[in-house]
Formats: sequence, C-alpha cells, structure tokens
Amino acid sequence: MRDLKTTASLKLPFLFDIDKLLYDYAFVVNQHWIPHFNTSGYEGEWKAIPLYTSNGDASNIYAFQNDNNTIQETPIMNDCNYFREVINSFQSPILSARLLRLGVGAEIKPHRDYQLGYEDGSFRIHIPIVTNNQVQFILNDEQLNMLPGECWYTNVNYLHSVANKGTEDRVHLVIDAIRNEWSDALFYSLAPKESFHPIQEETDSPETIRLILNELKHQNEPASKQLIHEMEQTLIKLASK
Repeated sequence: MRDLKTTASLKLPFLFDIDKLLYDYAFVVNQHWIPHFNTSGYEGEWKAIPLYTSNGDASNIYAFQNDNNTIQETPIMNDCNYFREVINSFQSPILSARLLRLGVGAEIKPHRDYQLGYEDGSFRIHIPIVTNNQVQFILNDEQLNMLPGECWYTNVNYLHSVANKGTEDRVHLVIDAIRNEWSDALFYSLAPKESFHPIQEETDSPETIRLILNELKHQNEPASKQLIHEMEQTLIKLASK
C-alpha cells in the first residue's frame, strides 16, 4: 500500500474551551511579541510568544529545540493555567509550544518545513484561539477551516501558506510533540497507518532549503551542525544539475 497518499492533515477529536483559552490569552496579549526571524518568508506582522522552550528561555521562538536541554515552561506560563492543561492533555513529550499571531493583512508565503510530518517522528498541532472566516490556510492545495477551540494536525512537509484577509489578528496555540504509542493510537484511529509515510515524490526547492538553513543557523546549536552540513551539500548538488 505504498501508493496510499500521505496524510496531510487531521482534525483531532478534541474541542477545547474557547472562553478559557481567551482568558489565558488576555494575560499575554499585551506582552512582548517576538517578530518571526525569517523576514523573507512573510509580509506584514507575524509574531510569537514562546510557552515551552529549551530551559524555559523566554526569547526562544524556534520550533527546533536543543536536544541537550530540558523543555520547560517560560515565565509567562505562570498566569496561563488553561494553556498548561491543554498542552498537558497531549500524552507525548513536548518539543515546543508557542502562540503565533498573524496580523491583519499579513501573509506567510508558500513554503515547506523540514521533517515535521508524523512520519518523521514528531507532529505539529494547531489550536485556534482568535481567527476569522477570511483566514486562508492552504496546505497541499487544500484550505483548512480551523475554528476556535478545535485541534488540528498539519503535515507541514507539504507546501503551505497562510493569509489573514480579515479585520482581526489570527492567533493559534502551536504545539510540537514527539510521536509515541499514545499518539500512534490516536492517529491510527483517524487515518490508516500506511498513510503516514515520507513524501517521496516531492523534492525541496533550493528556496525552501535556504529558508530552513536560515532557521537552523539562527539557533547556533551544536545539534544542528550536521543537519546544516547535509543541507548545504544538497544545495550544492541541486546547483550542479
């Protein structure tokens, strides 16, 4: 069954309390939001507040974390009891948790992330807190209509983009976690096990590889050095074709 299409997204069977999400969000809405570092990858305002990072570093907005450090809550979580409850409801080790805010009129350009599908051993969850019906989240040529309090898995190895054409900011709680037996039971109850395999027919474009390299180099983490080297070699090979 290797010809079975890889699962690009799943609406998970969780519905979180939107009033409680908004209550916690009120504690952080006026805090310092950190602009996303990859300024070439978006237009307008795209900012983050880290909730779980390596050693609880409140300045670290990266999805990739240093494996040598412990993932801990950032100080802002002291006021966010429901965010903690939501995050802890996933019985898988957490890699990172962030609030991501896409401003009115902002657009994240089409791109693919690197090894962030379920088949790669981790998974990304989106939980909308504030959104509107003019947000266009396109993943693998399909528009995902994610409503407040819902919970979605997105395989961001696929080409995806987001545009906020509404009149209010879009805010998501975004969680990255490690695949384990608990998540396998959940995901396989929603889609065939055989549908979680690498996207073999697609190849990263040089632009996508450069965007990923930019993120990895900004981390300046020893664990990223080998991956940076491998991706730089891939760019050299693509340039020689």
